[in-house]
Amino acid sequence: MKVVRFLKNWSLIIAIFTGIATYFIYTSIPALNPTHQIASKAIEIIQSILIFAMLFITFCRVNPKKLRLCKWHLFLLLFQCGMFGLIACILFFLPQTGLRVTMEGAMICLICPTATAGAVITKKLGGNIAHITTYTILINIANAILIPVIVPFIHPNPELDLFNSTILLLGKVFPLLLLPLLAAILLRYLSPKLHFIISHYHELSFYLWAVALALAMTVTTRSIMHSEVSFATEICLFVVSLASCLFQFYFGRKIGKRFNDQVTAGQSLGQKNTVLAIWMGYTFFTPITSIAGGFYSIWHNVINSYQLYRKRKENTN
Repeated sequence: MKVVRFLKNWSLIIAIFTGIATYFIYTSIPALNPTHQIASKAIEIIQSILIFAMLFITFCRVNPKKLRLCKWHLFLLLFQCGMFGLIACILFFLPQTGLRVTMEGAMICLICPTATAGAVITKKLGGNIAHITTYTILINIANAILIPVIVPFIHPNPELDLFNSTILLLGKVFPLLLLPLLAAILLRYLSPKLHFIISHYHELSFYLWAVALALAMTVTTRSIMHSEVSFATEICLFVVSLASCLFQFYFGRKIGKRFNDQVTAGQSLGQKNTVLAIWMGYTFFTPITSIAGGFYSIWHNVINSYQLYRKRKENTN
């Protein structure tokens, strides 16, 4: 039982190291060299399926009648969208800046939606599930709108014009971020029994996230190993992801404290869907940018693990 409890309590940290180790083990076997390209495509497809499944299961737990808008939702939305837009403006008017990759890394760390497992962690920490679920929906909608609109301006695809780039991004973002919500709402009314069954397996999204995180870390490790950028750039991504994580947890808790919802607001802003962040990095920017999302996954999981440890200690005492 102690082993099972350990694996459950530290599953996210384990997923990170599993993903990193998997890359080195897989690439060290010469017989598997011909499968590398196929494996990369397979991971991309599997990650998309996992992201959709995580969001779908999470949204199946949502009762639209119980969702409530809070004042702190607006503050956090303005912060995330405002910071994303501000950095985008800087990159648009100063496209040749040497810190471009670092700033793009900061962008995905700041705009990234709340983690699908955020409700699970928030519940364990004593926060409000309905409030974080509402914010998860809001920030996913904001992502689905902002990313396709802004990214083509700051990171244009040389093979596509602005309109086609926007449509392409919208086609990738919408199915992953909004379609799970629409599917969950439809299932609630078309098949209440099936919806009830799925909603009672809500913790499955947490473990799907752990699997997706392991795969994401494998992809991120590959990006680091094959990257041609300088070591200084990687250090900058390391620092900016840590700074983004600490500041967002701090700012979220600070705003939440004003509205007596400190834990929920802190988790809503600080705990990210880093699988999606990594995916956004190597899909919409450059593979090296995804490293910021990989580092962020380490930082926020360390913070979450520490918070859960403190909560278990408080409950024991």
